[in-house]
Amino acid sequence: MKIVFLDSYTIHPQEIDLSVFNSFGEFIHYDRTPADLVLERAKDAEIVLTNKVVLDRITMQKLPKLKYIGVTATGYNIIDIKAANELGITVTNARNYSSNSVAQQVFAMILSFANRLAEHASFEKWASQPDFCYYDNSLTELSGKTIGLVGFGNIAQKVAQIALAFEMKVLINKRTPLESLIAGITEADIDTLFNSSDYISLHCPLTTENEGFMNSSAFSKMKKTAILINTARGGLINEEDLKNALNSNEIAGAYLDVLAFEPPATGHILANVKNCKVSPHIAWASVEARKKLIEIVFENLKNFLEGKSQNVIKP
Repeated sequence: MKIVFLDSYTIHPQEIDLSVFNSFGEFIHYDRTPADLVLERAKDAEIVLTNKVVLDRITMQKLPKLKYIGVTATGYNIIDIKAANELGITVTNARNYSSNSVAQQVFAMILSFANRLAEHASFEKWASQPDFCYYDNSLTELSGKTIGLVGFGNIAQKVAQIALAFEMKVLINKRTPLESLIAGITEADIDTLFNSSDYISLHCPLTTENEGFMNSSAFSKMKKTAILINTARGGLINEEDLKNALNSNEIAGAYLDVLAFEPPATGHILANVKNCKVSPHIAWASVEARKKLIEIVFENLKNFLEGKSQNVIKP
């Protein structure tokens, strides 16, 4: 059996051991695979692992030996699931491997605004001051502040736990009501969440219905002191409207780990925008999360080979 991982750079194999896949047969992994090399590299493979390399209907039709695609991520929009199903190809994804890491990143982002450590981390400037301390930016406590969570899946639930430990108030907005009350957590309609939250953190999937819903209308309803956090999907935000809201002081700041198009083009619309901070889609990428990811991918494949179903995606 031949197993091909088309873009192992996404896992950073210098840190994560991929040799476990050797137990299934011949295993080859490529750092990156451009579109024009997919067929050549996968032509004899029964198993293909991919994170960002697209496998569409035409490609899969040209891979007659292919029986299984393991997506090494939660999102699977890179695969034509309907075509795979019609061709008898099983597709799996990895779920809930990075909840702790992403929740940790959310609070790193929040604390970057609350504590302003980066802005004050200068020995030279401190040494030049006449007093025992100085602060160029207001420092704030999280206790008593309100965080609004749009979506309430595994990651948002972890964020809520951390927020409660900081003695924050937690508002949530989700598509279906909670089945039971959770201490310290209050459900709210989206306008109430916008109006009441000091921090708003996005945790919903990107759909045709909510694309760009964080727009000028949403920003106009937020507190002028509010901070927007996005570790979900870049397309949830209208980036032009966010630029305008930040530059006009309509909201106080934003920290984004995702953008609508990645990597961003030079001169991106949010580059150098006031109080807009960006990290390069790394919330998921702790060593621990990537190890757990590979463990899930391994177990998915093991179950498939044993005739069992785990994390199988249906059209």
